[in-house]
Amino acid sequence: MPQSGKGRRRASARAPLSRDGVIRTAMAVADEKGLAALSMRAIAEPLGVEAMSLYHHVGGREDVLDGMVDAVFAEIELPPRDTDWKRAVRHRTVSARAVLLRHPWAVALMDSRSRPGPATLRHHDAVIGTLRGGGFSVAMTAHAVSLIDAYVYGFVVQELSLPFGAPGELAEAADAIVRELPADTYPHLTELATEHALKPGYDHAEEFDFGLDLILDALRPDEAA
Repeated sequence: MPQSGKGRRRASARAPLSRDGVIRTAMAVADEKGLAALSMRAIAEPLGVEAMSLYHHVGGREDVLDGMVDAVFAEIELPPRDTDWKRAVRHRTVSARAVLLRHPWAVALMDSRSRPGPATLRHHDAVIGTLRGGGFSVAMTAHAVSLIDAYVYGFVVQELSLPFGAPGELAEAADAIVRELPADTYPHLTELATEHALKPGYDHAEEFDFGLDLILDALRPDEAA
């Protein structure tokens, strides 16, 4: 059946489909509804097309997941080249945490894909190059990357699981728990909550900075740059 004039105008007004557009829409769906809700139909709906139309640009759901991981790595800032390795790696790691918090589904996928894209490879190469340029041997570079990524991924998983977001929500949650605790039964837990988490201005994110600095200060180059 021929399209009506209004239908033709809607079709012409719609932005043409592209691989990047499909991937970005998939990320938005996953951000809002979670990875379990991500299907080709769920991606097609906000684009205003049928699911089969997506296959002209992506190979299927697994290809979409590959693209999503690569897009996440593209959002993480690379280590700056105009500073020492410690500041550069810290800058990249802080950026990684921020990006992973924006995309709560990403941590589970980051190291699961067998076909890394160009942004993923560029990212890893830059991090490795920063450490190698800072005097780390190949073996120590591998140790450092593994340790730092395990820390940031683990911290993000913990943050995403916490029953609060903003610092004010943390204070409310901690205060509610403390009120229900018999202090003489759990004295150390009560002390930590009241003397640390419930202090004015406390931000759980500061725990990330403390741990990251501890790791970076402990790492040492083991050969001449």
